[in-house]
Amino acid sequence: MARLPDGDPAPPDGALPASALGALAGAPFGVYVHVPFCATRCGYCDFNTYVPGEDGAAAAASYADALIAELAFARRVLGDDVPPARTVFFGGGTPTLLPPAELARLLGAVREQFGIEPGAEITTEANPESVDPRSLAALREAGFTRISLGMQSAVPSVLKTLDRVHTPGRAIEAAHEARAAGFEQVSVDLIYGTPGETAADWEASLAAAIEAKPDHVSTYSLVVEPGTLMAAQVRRGELTVPGEDVIVDRFETADRVLSAAGLHWYETCSFATNEAAYCQHNLGYWRGGNWWGAGPGAHSHVGGVRWWNALHPRTWAGKVTAGQSPAAGRELPDAEAILLEQVMLGLRLAEGVELALLSEDGRAAADRHLAGGLLDPAAFETGRAALTLRGRLLADPVTLDLAG
Repeated sequence: MARLPDGDPAPPDGALPASALGALAGAPFGVYVHVPFCATRCGYCDFNTYVPGEDGAAAAASYADALIAELAFARRVLGDDVPPARTVFFGGGTPTLLPPAELARLLGAVREQFGIEPGAEITTEANPESVDPRSLAALREAGFTRISLGMQSAVPSVLKTLDRVHTPGRAIEAAHEARAAGFEQVSVDLIYGTPGETAADWEASLAAAIEAKPDHVSTYSLVVEPGTLMAAQVRRGELTVPGEDVIVDRFETADRVLSAAGLHWYETCSFATNEAAYCQHNLGYWRGGNWWGAGPGAHSHVGGVRWWNALHPRTWAGKVTAGQSPAAGRELPDAEAILLEQVMLGLRLAEGVELALLSEDGRAAADRHLAGGLLDPAAFETGRAALTLRGRLLADPVTLDLAG
């Protein structure tokens, strides 16, 4: 299940160093809003989510009020130099389990506390069965510009193994309904490597995703996390996790099929029709931007300081409604950790990482990986280390070498 990292205690008033606050002006700023409620729990999920009947789910009735309290707290901590939000992202869980009017109220609170840039990207995640034409129209009217649909698969047997409750065609319908409602961008998420999934199953899911005519597709390799229902099924021998060769095949198939359909990779797991369709909120994470994450378990980063909120909705809500920081811990990474993160996040992107950031040892490693076919020669000539397709499959060891 969801776990928080280790870190130092966070001050009750949430105060940030002057150096961190000084990094706000002129830099892109995003807001993440976590909604941890789901109708059912998928067997593979280890996110900080709660379903009806679980301790924590009862907080749903007053949840929006607590989020608004944290957003007001954030504005007091960040002060007058915080710029208007360039991106807002509602994630979960299933944000669209909240009524559209509540999501609109929360978006209004973001606008009231921080302002929102003209043309800002405003995203909500949604399960296909949690939206319909009426709710989508209401969300678009409220100001949401982008929707990310949790399709995961188009194959009934795979959906059943994943404990997904929507029918195979519902995600396609929802994508078309979102487009008809006026959403500027529609994204769908897929999972590969589910126990029992065949190569034909994966190609069928990719074909269905393409049929939805999205601007953006995210593809994730299933990881069986300890403590989940699926981990117990694997332990009992009821499910068999596919081998590494299968995962590599699925990864390469996704790249080939989506590229042929006009969706090209720009981040390890993400494909888009063009640069305008890139998820700007996620780019803020990968490029080291500033953001405030509101909600239980949400993570934030401002000017090099990172912190994370208490996991349980009741603990989190008790703190924010009392006017205190909901942070469970925070950290200020040292130079070595910052470099490792810059290299790791930079290599996730097709644009890569600047060679000038690397140490002498890191540059020597980059030369070796260029010769070994893991780095793109064209990017190298422009002073950047960017992964080839084969390099993306070996991103972790390449990252450690370049950050050395």
